Amino acid sequence: MHLDSRIEEKLKALQKWFEGKPGVLVAFSGGVDSSLVAAVAHYVLGDKAVAVTAESATLAPWELGEARRVAEKLGVRHRVITVNELANPGFASNPPNRCYICKKELIVELKRVAAELGLGTIVDGTNADDLKVHRPGALALREEGVHSPLAEVGVTKDEVRKLAKHLGLPTAEKPSMACLASRFPYGQRITAESLRRVAEAEAFIQSLTGVRQLRVRDHNGIARIEVDPSERRLFFDEERMDRVAERLKALGFRYITIDLQGYRSGSLDEVLPEKLVPNDARNTKPS
Repeated sequence: MHLDSRIEEKLKALQKWFEGKPGVLVAFSGGVDSSLVAAVAHYVLGDKAVAVTAESATLAPWELGEARRVAEKLGVRHRVITVNELANPGFASNPPNRCYICKKELIVELKRVAAELGLGTIVDGTNADDLKVHRPGALALREEGVHSPLAEVGVTKDEVRKLAKHLGLPTAEKPSMACLASRFPYGQRITAESLRRVAEAEAFIQSLTGVRQLRVRDHNGIARIEVDPSERRLFFDEERMDRVAERLKALGFRYITIDLQGYRSGSLDEVLPEKLVPNDARNTKPS
């Protein structure tokens, strides 16, 4: 894929960002953003770049295997650590700054691994567009000295995909992903059982319909299914809808609905009266 000069300059700037670093730990989910960061870090630093994936109840089971496969294809060193966000009552109660609480605890573990491996810098896959929306976790990263090279260089989400395609990354066309905790309205307690339920619901729907971009939002036992607007047509079949309803009810959902607007990132943030937008909160620390 041919890159226009502006994006090509950003790729060069991204490569230059890593030059001279004695070692870098990449917080690695296996999504397109962190895969691009890991790929460039590995290209510049070789084995001095290490991708680290956090295994937890909020990570869909298949995503860990995918992260392993992507890291192997990239050729980057890969470590898996285990974390337990649900052990923190502040996280499990699911406040609007849930991601801030999560990232704060995760960074403690990432710093431990970085120290163990002698890696002086920790980076993540936050891109420039992420700083324009509700992202409490990005504030935690900034406070703890974690860098976001994509955002610092000014790489947008669209440019991430173009760069990933240009570099031949296996995640170039991978749909946006988010941890399973994002399926619950703020204030609704998150449990291991509810996380398992939404994970199984999404796995079933994807296997049945072939949709790629999917969220099953759990509104106290009411399933609100979001799929990409272009994929809504895949539900226009009575037998298929009956099978989805039957399976999700068997999982414990009382009512099954399809969101007519389709998937949009952060749909549960739409009702927040106040949002923690990193670009608007340079000097703000969430309480």
